[in-house]
Amino acid sequence: MRILLVEDEEDLGLAIKQVLVGEKYVVDWVTDGAQAWHCLESQWTDYTVAIFDWLLPELSGLELCQRLRARQNPLPVLMLTALGQPENRIAGLDAGADDYLVKPFVMEELLARLRALQRRSPQLKPQQLTVGVFTLDDANTLLQIDLPDQPVQEIPLTLKEFQVLAYLMENCDRIIPGSKLRSQLWDIDEEPISNVVAAQIRLLRRKFDRYDCDCPIETVPGQGYRFRISP
Repeated sequence: MRILLVEDEEDLGLAIKQVLVGEKYVVDWVTDGAQAWHCLESQWTDYTVAIFDWLLPELSGLELCQRLRARQNPLPVLMLTALGQPENRIAGLDAGADDYLVKPFVMEELLARLRALQRRSPQLKPQQLTVGVFTLDDANTLLQIDLPDQPVQEIPLTLKEFQVLAYLMENCDRIIPGSKLRSQLWDIDEEPISNVVAAQIRLLRRKFDRYDCDCPIETVPGQGYRFRISP
C-alpha cells in the first residue's frame, strides 16, 4: 500500500513515516497542502490511502479533502487534527474524510484505523494475495508456493522484494514498465539509481533459484516486467 502523508510537524511526520515503513507501507511524506496536491495530481503515482493533517500551510487538509471529492476521487482519507470538538469532526467528515484521529494519539491507534479503512475500502489490499499457486503472506513477509503433490514451499522476502512481487501480482499478466515500478515502490525522498528495478528483479530471481523454484517474473525487452502464470 502506498500512502501520502501530509504533516507539517517535523517530529510527528518523521515518527509516523518510520512506523508506517516498518509496517511495509511505501510512504511519501510532504509538509504542505500544495505539495500534497501536486502528488495527488501526478499521473505517475497511485495512492491507496492519504493521511492529512487539518492545519497545513498553503492548503488545509479540509481543502484537500474537498478538492478530492469535487473530482469524484474516492481515495480513502484519514484526517489528523488537534481540533477535537464535535463540530470540527463533523466538518472533516462532511468534507470527505473517511476517518478522524485527534492529536495526541498513539501509533497503535493510527495503525488500527488504517486497518479499519482497509477492511471497509475495496481499493485497499487484503492481508494475503493469491495468484495461481503463489500466495504472499503479509503478516510474515513470505511467498508461499503450493504446487500439486508437493509440500508448500515458503520463501522469506525482504521488504522491497515483497513490495515488488505484490505490485506485479496485483497486475498479473500485465506488462509493467520499470519506470512505473520505480515510481510506485520507491518514495519521493529516495533517489534510486536508474537500474534499481532491474537489480531488484535480479535479486528476486536469484532467490527463486536458491529455493529451486521457477521465477514467474518475465522480462519483456523494451517494455518492462510481467508476473506471468498463463501459458
